Amino acid sequence: MTADAPLSRESFRRLHPITVPGPVDKLPDRVWTDDEWDRIRRGYKARDMDEKWNAFVEHDVLFMHRSWTGYGVYEASFAPAPGGGWRIASAVVEADGDRYRSKGAEYDCLMLELVISAIILGEPAADLRAGLVELTARGSARSDLPAGVVQHSVLGLRSGS
Repeated sequence: MTADAPLSRESFRRLHPITVPGPVDKLPDRVWTDDEWDRIRRGYKARDMDEKWNAFVEHDVLFMHRSWTGYGVYEASFAPAPGGGWRIASAVVEADGDRYRSKGAEYDCLMLELVISAIILGEPAADLRAGLVELTARGSARSDLPAGVVQHSVLGLRSGS
């Protein structure tokens, strides 16, 4: 397999599909360019233990799994956007609380876009990262959570490509 060949389900050692799909009621507004969609379709494979996400595409559906457990967390169906590019048309999240604890529609919307932007595409995604920290603090009894800890625990790091 070449460096640019798309990852597939078979590219990963162990994957577990979403067992209890719940709808993602709020979707990102972002439209990804055709070039970005090509990069998303190639997927992403965690390279070390500090990376938390694996991703691959089958038939315009992006599957996002936690790298350590192999549990499916999000599945996002992409469709061409009017005027060009690609957008998320629908998505599901794992609703089994033993596998993933969703923190609500706003959080899932942000996480969908953040994993795509920061992990798969390798963008800085500063606004999305700040939104993650804000939503996490809002949902926590602690308002002094260090941003780096929040980001690493949920998002992980992305190794250089």
